[in-house]
Amino acid sequence: MTSGPPDFLQFNNLACESVGGKVLFATDEWFAPAGNLLKREPPEFLASAFTEFGKWMDGWETRRKRIPGHDWCIIQLGVPGTIHGFDVDTSFFTGNYAPAASIQAACLDETPALALEGDRTGMAASEEQFEDVSKVKSERWEFLVPINELKPGHASSCHNYFPVTLSRRVTHLRLNMYPDGGIARLRVYGVGQRDWSSIRLRELVDLVALTNGGVCVGYSNAHFGHPRNMIGLGRAANMGDGWETARRLDRPWVLETDSQGILQVPGFEWAVFRLGHPGVISQIEIDTNHFKGNFPDSCKVEVCSLTAEEEEQCCMSRWSSGPAGGWRILLPPQKLKPHNRHFYSTDALWNCGAVSHVRLFIAPDGGVSRLRLWGQLATASSGGHLKPASKL
Repeated sequence: MTSGPPDFLQFNNLACESVGGKVLFATDEWFAPAGNLLKREPPEFLASAFTEFGKWMDGWETRRKRIPGHDWCIIQLGVPGTIHGFDVDTSFFTGNYAPAASIQAACLDETPALALEGDRTGMAASEEQFEDVSKVKSERWEFLVPINELKPGHASSCHNYFPVTLSRRVTHLRLNMYPDGGIARLRVYGVGQRDWSSIRLRELVDLVALTNGGVCVGYSNAHFGHPRNMIGLGRAANMGDGWETARRLDRPWVLETDSQGILQVPGFEWAVFRLGHPGVISQIEIDTNHFKGNFPDSCKVEVCSLTAEEEEQCCMSRWSSGPAGGWRILLPPQKLKPHNRHFYSTDALWNCGAVSHVRLFIAPDGGVSRLRLWGQLATASSGGHLKPASKL
């Protein structure tokens, strides 16, 4: 287990309920259901909240075990892919947190015929459910995280980080707690993997989407919201479901614009993404949904092609040293509007050919809810190369 926030926190949460993550089985859910593990929102504590089964907790909490064994649950990832790390969050579980945990993984061809429906508070797995789950033989799955002690859910100790080196695709997890207790959240940080052989020639796909393997590999500021939110599913639910920076302190005291109405400011913010597959981008969507008094004044998009080794070098320098071939402008500076979907097609875009990475600039600061980059997969004739596999 590492000390301090690790680099893998920059990746996507592949198990979050907002991308389709599900709990398929849990041995016990007496005080709080296992489905809470996959909530997108941070855990909360309500001092006066109780249910008929005991104290209400925003996480998964089992009863004090009085029979042999330990508690565990099965999770189906919303986005199958490679996992680079876990955050086992025990927030607010202080005298009732699970003393230890381990995590196993598998890549299953079919989804097990398991399902937990409704409010499971006060319930435990039935004999029939135990029989059904035994068919997937989860006790034999590979351990990504061996048994490790957990820390209590105080603000200073609630995040239990575990890096992972497995490079194979994962679809399902088994979270074991020893022997019982509570865990607030399980965050599974990684990169999605899809079968690109199913894409037809010249078919347009969102090359940067989380579900297609897009991932944020660097950014300048994420004070109010991480850039990875921009590649999530659907339109943003609220401002918290987007990228939002702090207000830049180098803003001129009196603002002026150029002939196009774009603010003349010295600073900007940026975020870099690796595409799920190298491709030729022909359409861009930049959505400022929900950002009404805090949208960026303008944006710009640059692109480049990097190998895994070149990406790793850029990440190590926090992108202060650019790619060897330099960045190329895909979308010149554009004025943005509040709470609006902005679409740019081939008429506005510069022809840059096949690329593997994009950098979105916003000036001077503010928030963007979604970024979509539609294009065709790169082929040998378009100058494409193998997808980078850097771990940051």
